[in-house]
Amino acid sequence: MEEIKDKIQKLTISDQYSTYKLGNFKLKSGGEIPDALIAYKTFGDPSLPAIIYPSWYSGSISDNFWLIGEDKTLNPKKYFIIVTALFGNGQSSSPSNMPNLKPFPDVLFYDNVKAQHILVTKHLGVTHARAVLGWSMGAGQTYQWATQYPDFMDIVVPFCGSAKTSLHNQVFLEGAKSALFAAKSTSSAGISQGEVRASDTEYRPFTKEESSVGLKALSRVYAGWGFSQAFYREKLYEKALGFKDLDDFMVNFWEAWACSKDPENMLVMAYTWQSGDCSDQEPYNGDFAKAMQGIKAKALVLPGQTDLYFPPEDSAIEVANMKPGIGEMHIFPSIWGHWAGGPGQSTEDVKWLDEKLKDFFAKS
Repeated sequence: MEEIKDKIQKLTISDQYSTYKLGNFKLKSGGEIPDALIAYKTFGDPSLPAIIYPSWYSGSISDNFWLIGEDKTLNPKKYFIIVTALFGNGQSSSPSNMPNLKPFPDVLFYDNVKAQHILVTKHLGVTHARAVLGWSMGAGQTYQWATQYPDFMDIVVPFCGSAKTSLHNQVFLEGAKSALFAAKSTSSAGISQGEVRASDTEYRPFTKEESSVGLKALSRVYAGWGFSQAFYREKLYEKALGFKDLDDFMVNFWEAWACSKDPENMLVMAYTWQSGDCSDQEPYNGDFAKAMQGIKAKALVLPGQTDLYFPPEDSAIEVANMKPGIGEMHIFPSIWGHWAGGPGQSTEDVKWLDEKLKDFFAKS
C-alpha cells in the first residue's frame, strides 16, 4: 500500500506546473489570444545559469523530464531549468482550455518564443540563458530563439528538428490533419490552412465520436513516421517496448497516445509546426541563409540517422549556412527514427544524447 501511495505522489508531483498570465496576447498573424497563459515548470535555483527547454508536438511539460536529473547534463544542481509548454498543448492557452475561443487563432513558433521570452525575462528575471535546447518541435523553437533573440543565449542544441519545416514534412502533416478533418466529413484547405468550410458557416467543434474516430486515424498515420523502417523490421516494438505484436503496438501505443489528446489542440500545434520557418521574421524577411547566419550562439545540431521527419541532409544544410565556427552536427547512430531524440524510451540514444550535451556544454 505504501508503495502505491508513493507512486501516486510522484505522479501528482510530475503533473504539477505553473502558469503565467500574458494578458491579451497579440500574434504575428494579427490575431489575439485573450487572457493568454503560458505554462511552465522550473528546476533548480533561479541564481544558477538558465536553460530553456520547450515542449514538443502534443507533449506535456512532464514529457520533458526524462532528460533532467542530477546524473544528467541538465542537472538542477548546476542549472536553472525552465520547461515551457507550447500554445495548444492543453496546458498553455489551447482550444481545450479556452472553449469560447472558436476557432483558435493561428500560432507560430515566433509567438511561442515571444511568450517564452516574456515569461523568462519579466516573470522569472532571467536576462541571459546558458542554453536553449529541445526535441522535434522543441528544436524548432530552439532555432526560433537563436534567430529571434540571437544575443540571449550562449549555446543552442536542436535535436531531431529543423529551422524550417521541409516540404516533405509539410506533406506528412497534411496526412495527419486530414485524418482528423475526415472524421468531421471535411478536409484540409491546404498547407498551413485549416479545414474547408463555407465562409458563411460558423466553426463547429468535434463531437465526442468524431474526436475518437479522428484521433485513432491520426495515430495510424503517425505510426508510419515516428519510427523507422528498420525499427519495424527489427521488431523493436516487441523486443524493446514489450508489445506482443504489431496490432498490440498500434492500439496500445499509438492509439493510446492519440486518444489521450484533444483534436483541436493537435490541429493548433500542427499549424505551428507546418508553418515553421525562422527566416519568416525581421530582419531576415524569408532569406533562410541570412537567418542561419544571424545565429550567434554556438550550435550543436543533432539529427537522427533514420528520422523520417527531419533527415540529416536537412540539418547539414542548416549548419552549412551558419557562420564559420558557429555550428557543428553529429548524427544519432540509431534505428529508432524520430524517437531517437525523445521522449526517453531508447535508453542507448538517451545515453548518447546526454554525452553529446555534456561534451558541448563543457567546451562552449
